[in-house]
Amino acid sequence: MELSPYTDLPGRNLTSAEPALPPLRVGYASTSVECALAESDVLAVIGFGGNAPASQDPRYLRVGLEPLAISPPLEIWRGRGPVECGLEGAIRWASDGDYTFAAIELDEITHAGITGAARAAYEALGTWCAAHPAWHVLRIWNYLDAINEGRGDDERYRLFCAGRAAGMAGLFAGGYPAATAIGLRDGRRILQMYWLCARHAGVPMENPRQLSSWRYPRRYGPSAPNFARAMRAPTQPPQIYISGTAAIIGHASHHAGDSTAQLEETLTNLNSLLTSAPLAAATHFCPRSAWKVYVRRTQDAPLLHTMLRERLGVDTPLLLLHGDICRAELLVEIDGVQNP
Repeated sequence: MELSPYTDLPGRNLTSAEPALPPLRVGYASTSVECALAESDVLAVIGFGGNAPASQDPRYLRVGLEPLAISPPLEIWRGRGPVECGLEGAIRWASDGDYTFAAIELDEITHAGITGAARAAYEALGTWCAAHPAWHVLRIWNYLDAINEGRGDDERYRLFCAGRAAGMAGLFAGGYPAATAIGLRDGRRILQMYWLCARHAGVPMENPRQLSSWRYPRRYGPSAPNFARAMRAPTQPPQIYISGTAAIIGHASHHAGDSTAQLEETLTNLNSLLTSAPLAAATHFCPRSAWKVYVRRTQDAPLLHTMLRERLGVDTPLLLLHGDICRAELLVEIDGVQNP
């Protein structure tokens, strides 16, 4: 069968006869880390920025992206509970039986740079998956310092992609998970990676407006990014985990230098993806969903926030973070969880 270059990874459709999980509850809350972790159904808590509190609990991760808000909320994942957690080598994990959160942080210095750190992180993921064959990876987040530093193939994002591709070789034969890769500005050469697994496999999704990432031409680097545009979780009702999405049509960036036009294009891409799910238009940006918005230039944040509130509604949960996008010309990126 000849496949369209924009939808070249055909997925299966979940049917009512297949096993289905209750949706993981993902949202933002203004509370303390201690209070959040005290709840028996909490699978993961993620704090953002240098002022985020520290905790040794395996369910907690502090990400160095600075929030563009005075009182940033925590991101909290809730399952059905109770939750077990622990450490396996460099990987921390937590599981409620339906879903598993896991994270790894690697020092680039001890791995000869970002390529080595990325390769080691994904090799560790592969080893972990082999040890837990019942768990299926739905979603991965990658955060690294100075993502656009370097020229040409020496750009740190391209070096990261090379390490990721080497580390995940043969790992996702059934289709890549959804993913995000964003640049920190904390000066620490620590690769942070965390992921979500489920007891049943999800369905990778592609966007009809965008070329599949693994088919990007050579001009974007020697190793393709290798991720799905989204993952439909094995849930009823449907829950969609959306990868980092920016103003890219086909494989080309659009609206260089114009953050508002890029935001409009990004929202068009998100609508296209959710329409292809298929989900009714009225549910695309409902208040039950949760969106992270990565903004390169802090001066753009107030206007982008206003636009998002006008487009998505005042009740839709938003978290704006100061982060660099994988391409230097891109100024804004959005990822999120489309909750039922």
